[in-house]
Amino acid sequence: MGEELTEPGGGVRLYVEAPLGHHVRVTPDEGQAHYLLHVMRAKVGDLLTLFNGRDGEWSARIAEVSKRTCVLECKTQIGAQREVPDLWLVFAPVKKTPADYLTQKATELGVRVLQPVFTRRTIVTRVNTDRMRANAIEAAEQSGRVSVPETREAVGFEKLLAHWPAERRIFFCDEAGDAKPIADVLRDAPDERCAIFTGPEGGFESREREALRALANVTPVSLGTRILRADTAALAALAVWQAIKGDWRA
Repeated sequence: MGEELTEPGGGVRLYVEAPLGHHVRVTPDEGQAHYLLHVMRAKVGDLLTLFNGRDGEWSARIAEVSKRTCVLECKTQIGAQREVPDLWLVFAPVKKTPADYLTQKATELGVRVLQPVFTRRTIVTRVNTDRMRANAIEAAEQSGRVSVPETREAVGFEKLLAHWPAERRIFFCDEAGDAKPIADVLRDAPDERCAIFTGPEGGFESREREALRALANVTPVSLGTRILRADTAALAALAVWQAIKGDWRA
């Protein structure tokens, strides 16, 4: 977040759940109010930017201040609602700090859905979805996104495949070494709904690889000859996809 509330458009960006529109007033949540009043020392008249993932981006001003909270009033829409490409990231969760990092960077890279999956070699046994969403919101605020990715509850590998939508292509990052390079595959691939699928530290078990490769809408891809950490592999694949098929082409 920025350090100057009085800049045109506001140096601070906040994600809110409330509707946004001309002269609409919004009360920030407790954490946001604390940040504005006690960290940024906001005062009446200071400017900031609001977005909610539905109504675009709005310049707002602080209309009222009390001891514990404040009221924000929308002034002008400064950006239309824009959606990121329809790209999901399906990933085996890793330890807390890498998982936080992965959520933040995947949000910056423009994923629409974050879907954790428990594989046989996944060490993590629980995913804090609220923490994951908080990291995604903060990354959206800082990166200029006007949407926040959907953060889904973790599911088991078999259950995920059993309920996978048939129309969504999976680009399976397969460390086996016999898949084509991801860039070559994506250049020839049609534009369609898709997902990047990455495994845990240590990779997928052979039965999981076989189950993925048996699906009609799965394309194995290679990320090169070096061994990548699970979080590195996911972010590398997302970056290549955005460069070749996504909104980096705009």
